[in-house]
Amino acid sequence: MASSRDRQRKLARAKLDRQMARRAARVRRRRQIQAGVGVAVVLALIVVGSAWALGAFDSEPAEDTAAEDVCLWTPQNASANTNLKDVGTPPTTGLPTDGTRTMTVTTNQGGPITASLDLAAAPCAGASIAHLASRSFYDNTKCHEITAEGALRCGDPSGTGLGGPTYSFYDENVPDAPDPSPSPSPTGKRPPAYPKGTVAMIANPPGANGSQFLLFFKDYDPPQPTYPVIGTVTGGLDVLEKIGTLPTVDNGSGAKVKPQTDVVIQSLTVGEPTTGAPAPTPSGSGTPSGAPSASPNAG
Repeated sequence: MASSRDRQRKLARAKLDRQMARRAARVRRRRQIQAGVGVAVVLALIVVGSAWALGAFDSEPAEDTAAEDVCLWTPQNASANTNLKDVGTPPTTGLPTDGTRTMTVTTNQGGPITASLDLAAAPCAGASIAHLASRSFYDNTKCHEITAEGALRCGDPSGTGLGGPTYSFYDENVPDAPDPSPSPSPTGKRPPAYPKGTVAMIANPPGANGSQFLLFFKDYDPPQPTYPVIGTVTGGLDVLEKIGTLPTVDNGSGAKVKPQTDVVIQSLTVGEPTTGAPAPTPSGSGTPSGAPSASPNAG
């Protein structure tokens, strides 16, 4: 029979074995956990690396949602020039920049004169005239000049040549100066800078356009063009030509350009923008020779 000392040794040994077994199990679990974490980290690094390689973390430029300005309207000092009339300003954004708009000028001299405003070549002029027309700016105003260049000058409510709205805008689509040595053409003559039927802006001073415009009833070809072309007469050219024959008198400054018989714009309207259609052939007793195109590619 084993002595009590032997039993105690056996019990102590069994206890130690149990402790060692539990310790070994804890170590195994710790290693398993560490191994699992390591695998997870490696997988995460692989996913992140793949995403980076595919550009997932590339910074996207912020989209510019601000509308781009099409036109700039420069304020004019109405207190310094009492001939100016404040009817607000057109918008600067969201303006059409292709196609055409139809301008209809009804005068006391006969049927209406219609014109196609070229929005590709002169978007700001088209926007300005449309804005002013919507404010009845031109209604019941006089065309105060029949110019020596062969055009009817309109659009100044004051009739002085100094009037307009309380803003101005820059030149658009001014024709190039004639080539001093042009290539021969089939007709032997190049087209004029301002053919009969041209619609152009006129400003005082030049480059500060407002509301005044020219309707050419005959060809004009200066050595240095200065008037921005904004469109073409499409109807009522016979009315315009008849106005061009009216006698003129001194306008008070020594220039004999004022129509002896008042030429009154009873109304001026501008239609909605249209695209793709060329300007129709003018009606009346005459067709603009070499008139500028009102297509979006003009100018």
